[in-house]
Amino acid sequence: MTDEIMNSEYNNIGELFGIGELEHATQGMTPVKKAMFIKKIAGQVHSSRRSRAEMEKFFKQVPKHVRVELLRGGVRLADYTIYSTKLITSKTIKMFEPQDDKEVGVRNISNAKLPKNMVFLVSGIILLTGTSPDAASPEGVKAINFKSVSSVPAICNGEFSLKANRKQIVPENQSIRRFATDNDHTVQIGYYKLDNPRLIRDEELIEFTVELGTQLNIPENQYLYVGLDGTGTTP
Repeated sequence: MTDEIMNSEYNNIGELFGIGELEHATQGMTPVKKAMFIKKIAGQVHSSRRSRAEMEKFFKQVPKHVRVELLRGGVRLADYTIYSTKLITSKTIKMFEPQDDKEVGVRNISNAKLPKNMVFLVSGIILLTGTSPDAASPEGVKAINFKSVSSVPAICNGEFSLKANRKQIVPENQSIRRFATDNDHTVQIGYYKLDNPRLIRDEELIEFTVELGTQLNIPENQYLYVGLDGTGTTP
């Protein structure tokens, strides 16, 4: 395991491996090897960027069996976006539901949960809206040209929340206007960067809820797209 630590691609390796395990790993080392080992751990530069850097700060919260696999190379960190598309049929829209199935162009997780042995850090959220080009066809949802929520005032004036395992990631009553980024050319349309990223573990129920004050002037075939953007573990 010491070789895996010394050759690890990750920063903040102390949090990933655990202090107790690090102490155990140094037992029996020669003074020279122990000095090199400590220099490796203490001399790390946190050069990672964006959501990967944030994920490395959360290593302590990653389940131990996943941390072991990260060190061994069984899983690795990867850019990832969890997404789902839903038709607006009422003032309350639940973007992830237990009965949902994975389907290309509609959503990429099933049952509103991450696959087993996957953990994911939500670094930012994307929320867009669009009209199906063919309301009579179920395939129409897969051909929507999603645009800014500001294009539909009743949506833009609504609220949203995000939970995982019934714990708040983004509290209720947050304004959807956070996603009206049309005039901010430093981010993509509809992107909201979280100042307080949170970790979602496998088999935790994900709940992203949109609450509208009115459905006035919202077309019957209007859809919402949500993307939870960040870093996850993958084989």
